[in-house]
Amino acid sequence: MEVEQTVLPGIGLRHEFTTRSGRRIGVVSHRTGRRDLVIYDPEDPDSACETIRLNDEEADALVELLGAPRIVQRLNALHAEVEGLVSLQLPIPDGSPYAGRPMGEARVRTRTGASIVAVVRGGQVFASPKPEFTLAGQDIVVVVGSPESTAAVADIFSHG
Repeated sequence: MEVEQTVLPGIGLRHEFTTRSGRRIGVVSHRTGRRDLVIYDPEDPDSACETIRLNDEEADALVELLGAPRIVQRLNALHAEVEGLVSLQLPIPDGSPYAGRPMGEARVRTRTGASIVAVVRGGQVFASPKPEFTLAGQDIVVVVGSPESTAAVADIFSHG
């Protein structure tokens, strides 16, 4: 898919693409930080039929809603391409010894060699979480590594 970028002098940038069904969609990123989601008229691709102004929180929520499934899809595609690499989505049980604690305290990479690449909480994706990211019960941790190392991560989050 081709995404076109257009500089809008004095305003910011516009990114647009055409969906497989022929609909044109764009995002205008204003210099002020505001984002506008633009849906173009199917009869006249130069005319907007709908513009939705998004504040930072709304833009982040939309990105995360659209991005969570894509991260998992990309990891699964990578897993298919690289022999011996798996990605798992591991729930943090409510009774986990790491629920309510910073992720780094589990020392997952040091102990197993696996990497935590994302945490999904309530539909919101936290990609590449830092060690100080606090885990919560019912979080879904996306882990990449060998079958053995990812199984070890599941054991750590369940039993310590």
